[in-house]
Amino acid sequence: MTEPDLTSALALRGTDETLRLYRDWAASYDSGFVAGMGYRLPAHVAGAFLAAGGVGPVLDVGAGTGLLAASLREMGFSAPIDGIDLSPDMLAFAAQKGIYRDLAEADITKPLPLTPRYNGIVSSGTFTAGHVGPQAFGPLLSVAAPDALFAVSINERVWTADGFDTALQDLTDKGLIHSLHLIEVAVYTDAALALDPAHAKDHAMVALFRAS
Repeated sequence: MTEPDLTSALALRGTDETLRLYRDWAASYDSGFVAGMGYRLPAHVAGAFLAAGGVGPVLDVGAGTGLLAASLREMGFSAPIDGIDLSPDMLAFAAQKGIYRDLAEADITKPLPLTPRYNGIVSSGTFTAGHVGPQAFGPLLSVAAPDALFAVSINERVWTADGFDTALQDLTDKGLIHSLHLIEVAVYTDAALALDPAHAKDHAMVALFRAS
């Protein structure tokens, strides 16, 4: 079996492929990809959320193995964090870290099986090629409390190609979100140059906005 990597992840097509790849990647994700690439996007999102005055409870969207929640905890955030992800295998590793109040499997492009109203919604690495498009904003807004702060990363590869720029403008024009602010960040450290030069210089937008 070929070891999953970033190239295969960015080329995913459909739910079944996604579940298989992350099933096979879950055990080595933190020690392989994260450590080898110097993956710093979760820390960027966590820092932006806290700097903008983010409070809990928080929903971590596409929680994976819990990198974003771990960054929030390392930065002193103590409020409850729930996590959702399509992959039960990734969530199993997130659960071992003991940093979440609750974890649930969910497809964020569909109505979410959640009852809490979250004051913060964060996401790192989910809005990227081969993963989730802007259609997820509707379900996420449905579980957001009024004036909830969103801090979500959107990879530069899909920012215009998948219509995230126009989707966020449309949500603003319709009065569904407000106070949109964008921060451009590097996804990886220079360590990624040795492992994956094709993606080492990737950037992402951290989109900060509030639900209306």
